[in-house]
Order: sequence, then structure tokens, then C-alpha cells
Amino acid sequence: MSVLTGAVMAAGALFPSAASAARPDTVQKSLDTLVREDRAPAALATVTDREGRTRVYTAGVGDLKTGAKVPKDGQVRAGSNTKAFTAVVVLQLVAEKKVALDAPVDTYLPGLLRGDGIDGRHITVRQLLQHTSGLPEYMAAPVFEDFPAVRYRYFEPRELLDGALARKAHFAPGEKWEYSNTNYLVAGLIVQKVTGRPVGEEIGRRVIDRIGLRHTYFPTPGETTVHEPHPKGYERETDDGPLVDYTTMDMSMAWAAGAVVSTNSDLNRFYTALLGGKLLPPAQLAEMRTTVPAEDRGPGVRYGLGLTSTPLSCGGVYWGHGGTALGYRTRGGVTEDGRAANVAVTTTPTGAASRHVEAAVDTALCR
Repeated sequence: MSVLTGAVMAAGALFPSAASAARPDTVQKSLDTLVREDRAPAALATVTDREGRTRVYTAGVGDLKTGAKVPKDGQVRAGSNTKAFTAVVVLQLVAEKKVALDAPVDTYLPGLLRGDGIDGRHITVRQLLQHTSGLPEYMAAPVFEDFPAVRYRYFEPRELLDGALARKAHFAPGEKWEYSNTNYLVAGLIVQKVTGRPVGEEIGRRVIDRIGLRHTYFPTPGETTVHEPHPKGYERETDDGPLVDYTTMDMSMAWAAGAVVSTNSDLNRFYTALLGGKLLPPAQLAEMRTTVPAEDRGPGVRYGLGLTSTPLSCGGVYWGHGGTALGYRTRGGVTEDGRAANVAVTTTPTGAASRHVEAAVDTALCR
């Protein structure tokens, strides 16, 4: 099936001048490349410039079977952007003096983290949020080797954690940085223990509702569909294999590490509100922005507490997180001077294609 390219759509009341409209739009060109050369079924972007003007872009098709257009600012599975939401809730609890960043996990979940080189008495809350705990990745457990078999299976967080605890710690707490979804599984359990409420409800109450993210939600147990208009998400099981529709699944497997559904525009609103001090007091926002090198995520990338800083080709950095869920990848963030951009593609690209998604964000923020 041929891939159609969507037109640029202005989302605000302000429109470009005739001179700028005559020039090829670099953001649209980036999305077209992701579809045409990198074989993403669809690509979407929302970009806000220094003057507050917002544009929404699409390319490709939203449904390969029907050829339907990509929904304007459609919902996507936001993957590990969820970690920023979870970290905000934990840091709000820190501000409320219900959690201490440098307290051991055993303070809140006594005896939970025990295994080969794993001891919750020596892993702090900060190390969970910063990915310096040494906890092994629960998604590497054998149960996930045949993903289609568990695509619609509901997982309890403790079941997921057991998959990690069956493996050896990767390093001693604080020794180095290494990304592990297990860290945010445990952070979610701390939120539930301290508040007495499900982590999804706390994210909804403390973050989503607080700043009015109307198209963002944390799936409830048993949900497998995406609520609002959305492009379908696809995966190739082999490099040259057919695209398989992975839009529907039970995201309990990602939980506090990656279950949130959102839109590019809502993710821009979230990170703008976060960096603007609307979700955390100054002390906790400063902690969130205190970073360590995380070169595995790209040259010059640094990781704070559920928040990354990424260098821009035009100078400075942008703050965000990004996420991957089967069928979707999102990248983006905001700058200190108010620029915001988020890009989504409806597959999980690798190699050069993955770098092109990052480059599309850089293009959007530096144009």
C-alpha cells in the first residue's frame, strides 16, 4: 500500500507569513523522510515556537488496512514518558515530607527487594528515579520472550518485579547509570504504599487533572484499546517482514514505567508545565534537573530524576524523556525559552531510523 503524506495544519490563530510559507517546512520534510525512507507508517509532530505559535503536522497513513488519514494530534502510547509522570508524583510526596529521596527503599517497602546482590536496605529512592540502583530489567524475564502470547495478559506489579529479582544485580547501588524499567516499577509501588491509592489514580489526580491534560490517561486494569482518535501502531517481527498491528494490548506490563497514553500536544503541555514550576516546588524541580551522564541514550544526554537533558545542534538543551511502546515511539521536550516539540512515529525504529526521530526533534526546536 502506498503511503500518503499529510499536509501541515496550523493549530493556533497565528499563521506564517507569505515569505515563510513559501519555504519548504523543515519539520514536515523530517516527517516525510521518516515515512518515505525509514518506513514508518505514520509520523506526527506538535511544535510551539518562542512566540507561542503552535503547529501540528502529520505524514503517512493512520491505518494501513483502510488507508485512513493520520488523526490530527492523535493519541499514542507514550511509553517511558510515564516515568516523568511517576517521578513527579514521587517528588510531590517528597515535598509533602512523606518520602525522602535518600531514604532506602526498605523504609517504605520493607523486605521487598532481596536477591542476588539486591538489597532494598542499600538502594535509595533517588537511585530508583535516577537509574543508578543496579536493579536488573524485568522485561528481560523469560515470560516476555514470546510477546504475542502475553500481549493481552494482565500482570500484577509484584509478578513483574519477581522476574527482575530472579536475576543478579547489574552493579552496586550508585556505582553507575543504567536504564532499567524495574526502577520505576518499584517507584510506583512506593507511591501506592505511601498514598494508599493506585499509582494511576495518583498520576491522574496530581498531574493529569492538575494541569488539564485532556487527552492523557493512565489505563485502568483490563483496558486494551486507545480511547480517542489515534493512528494504529505497527511492528515488523523481522527487518523485511510485514507490519503487524500492535495498537491494542494490556499495558499492565509497563505500569508505572510506561503505561500512559497521550498526544504530542499534551506531552508538550506536561513538560512545559513541569519546567515552568507548575507541578513541583523549586527545591524538588531542582532535584529532578540534577543529572548524571547517560550516553547510552545519545551523545551528551544526561539523566535526572525521570527527566533527561539532550543537547541541541543550535545550542543549549531540551528537557523531556521520550518513550517507546510496541507500535509507537515518542521523542521531544521543551527548552528554557519556551520552545516545545514532540514527535511520534507508529513503529519502533532502530539504527539510522531511530536517529532520524531524534533529529526531527532537533530540527523542530532549532528551525
